[in-house]
Amino acid sequence: MNNVKPQDELAGIIRELRALPIETEWAEFKENNADPQMIGERISAISNMAALRGKICGYMLWGITNTDHSLTDTTFNPDTAKKGNEDLQLWLTRMLLPRLFFQFYTVPFENKRLILLEIPCANSSPTQFQGVEYIRVGSCLQKLKDNPAIERELWRALDTTPFEKGLALSRLDADRVLNLLDYPAYFSLLSLPLPENKTGILNTLVADGVLVLESSGKYAITNLGGILFAKDLVSFETLSRKTVRVIQYKNGNRLETLREYPGRKGYAAGFSGLVEFLGNLLPENEILGKALRKTVPMYPSIAIRELVANALIHQDFSMHGCGPMIEVFSDRVEITNPGEPLVKTERFLDSPPRSRNEILAALMRRMGICEERGSGIDKIVFQTEFHQLPAPLFEKASGSTQAILFAHKPFRKMDKDDRTRACYLHACLRYVSRNPMTNSSLRERLGIEEKNSAMVSRIIRETIEADLLRPYDAEQSRKYAKYLPFWA
Repeated sequence: MNNVKPQDELAGIIRELRALPIETEWAEFKENNADPQMIGERISAISNMAALRGKICGYMLWGITNTDHSLTDTTFNPDTAKKGNEDLQLWLTRMLLPRLFFQFYTVPFENKRLILLEIPCANSSPTQFQGVEYIRVGSCLQKLKDNPAIERELWRALDTTPFEKGLALSRLDADRVLNLLDYPAYFSLLSLPLPENKTGILNTLVADGVLVLESSGKYAITNLGGILFAKDLVSFETLSRKTVRVIQYKNGNRLETLREYPGRKGYAAGFSGLVEFLGNLLPENEILGKALRKTVPMYPSIAIRELVANALIHQDFSMHGCGPMIEVFSDRVEITNPGEPLVKTERFLDSPPRSRNEILAALMRRMGICEERGSGIDKIVFQTEFHQLPAPLFEKASGSTQAILFAHKPFRKMDKDDRTRACYLHACLRYVSRNPMTNSSLRERLGIEEKNSAMVSRIIRETIEADLLRPYDAEQSRKYAKYLPFWA
């Protein structure tokens, strides 16, 4: 058991629960009943009802009577309890879908030993136990499918609450808030003067949706505030698996790892450090000038920065147990984020971006971390062309989105896919710049000498055959031919 909350905060939660006149749809009291089936069903029900009632968490409390809320020493011990031969907590985790980061706490309270179970609210879809979705009507357990009106109401609540407005931590006093958040980074990134006192800092963070002032006078940190400005994301149970992982491999495969960097700071607070760390891992390329040799980064820093920012912003936060990952190989960099793209990968360059996380994206744009709408992919493709690198690859892969930057590769070592991808993206970039692709522009992009222009014509033909390119005019002459991407 990992007590990640301080005891005084847990005691405060217990006092609030005891003050309730009766059990609620999101809070249940037990003395010693530790039946695993009962606990699993209640977790599903309480999680769903907490989401419906706008609560960040629901609770079960052992060591308290259901009638007058008097305290008793409970015999329930979640650390040793089992279901068959399996540890109770592991069994519950397996039986719940989507995965739920519930937490048991042992709390000494008024000379009694209590067990508090904190249950996160459902997020994006109702919480199931053994494939069944449960709810509580009053204090009665029922199946969600038997209550169509509540089911519709719950789905509306799940669909209309953006991730950013969800609460990551609640019931916090001012000092705890400021200990958990890198608030100086917020003011620095937005070029705002740091207020002279604590009240000014908190009021500004509330106004921008980083915090919520609760009716009790305490504060809640929103998912937006936690994911962007956490000093340590591990302090936020529901966000801890959204940390950015950077892994460097020795060669072009995953057989031998050189180092791994688990980024733990919030995305905004840690962005500059992450990009700098990544830059130090990436290889350099030696260029021979007219008089001197010089080394330059293998990958354009602008392209790396944009791809990392895109992975953070466009991920699907409803996918549990996974976060953005950056893998550095000897010949490429792969940047992966949870969630399939909302726009077809072949239309990344020309389509206005659609984000699942508009509030987060807007704040990161204000902080200068990402580009204005629609210009990021253009810059990535332009930079790879300018540095004579193979064209980047954007893929949809098993529930995730992946962007790959390739190290320098001579034209003679490029395969057919490399050539057609470079031709297609070059045509896209030229089209959005109001300038159709020509044999000459592609030859310059690929670094091919004019005497070898027939090679370029073959690449154009292969790209047309792949249904990625079409002639600007069906009747155009070969000498002055222009080409457009297939969708233009």
